[in-house]
Amino acid sequence: MELTNALAHRVVVLDGGMSTALEQAGHDLSDELWSGRLLLADPDAVRAAHLAFYRAGAEVAITASYQVTYEGFSRHGIGHDETSALLRASVALARSAASDVDGQRWVAASVGPYGAMLADGSEYRGNYGLGKQELVQFHRPRIETLVSADPDVLAVETIPDVDEASAVVDVVRGSGVPMWLSYSIRGDRTCAGQPLEEAFAVAAGVDEVVAVGVNCCAPEDVAHAVDVARKATGLPVVVYPNSGERWDAAERAWTGDGTGFGALAGEWTERGARLVGGCCRTGPDAIGVLAAALAE
Repeated sequence: MELTNALAHRVVVLDGGMSTALEQAGHDLSDELWSGRLLLADPDAVRAAHLAFYRAGAEVAITASYQVTYEGFSRHGIGHDETSALLRASVALARSAASDVDGQRWVAASVGPYGAMLADGSEYRGNYGLGKQELVQFHRPRIETLVSADPDVLAVETIPDVDEASAVVDVVRGSGVPMWLSYSIRGDRTCAGQPLEEAFAVAAGVDEVVAVGVNCCAPEDVAHAVDVARKATGLPVVVYPNSGERWDAAERAWTGDGTGFGALAGEWTERGARLVGGCCRTGPDAIGVLAAALAE
């Protein structure tokens, strides 16, 4: 069954934070390449993380390609052909993990924002100072390579502003490849400060866009975003916020207990969310709790 068909009938459970699962397994992700480095250094660890999420109840695995870009990897001596191979491997690893569990599973190829390549937190600010065509040129090669690996859907995620969303939509428009578009937000605006109505409108009427929503945000910001997304596009809504813990940049540590994540999921689905999972600080255990709650 295609993912779009499933969304017409029920809520589909996404996985959680790949980096969280890898860190919980003891891997150091402190360099600029983040979880993408393990596609090269330890692909078995990436497969194991996908499998842990699938076994916890996730039906969709988001690949470890978020941080994998030709520009970013070239700075670390990794050439174009090797980067292409790693992008394709990210999809293959998630697909391989799915073969070890029963039931329908899907693979979403992660397309992270331009700011992820900069590794300086720009994905939470946007407004990179680039023109739309420059963003199109950045995203097109990576998206084309990921598409060649035959994922079920492209997960265009953690997009901070309307300009970048518009550029990615232009790359995918007319391709026939399904995608979801997910913004990083603060309160009722994108991280770049734009109204959510304007942000979601970018996806309205684009055949390839099968869902819109938010990720890598506070759980308490999700409900309003679901309402706006539904009104602006009429599409299924995808939500995968952080656990609710906060990153203290000065102390370089997470604060809070993350109890708000699972408790709010029922409200999100009642409002129209159809793809629900977690982002930062949500490992397989958190997704297991979420999947059980949604099953009830």
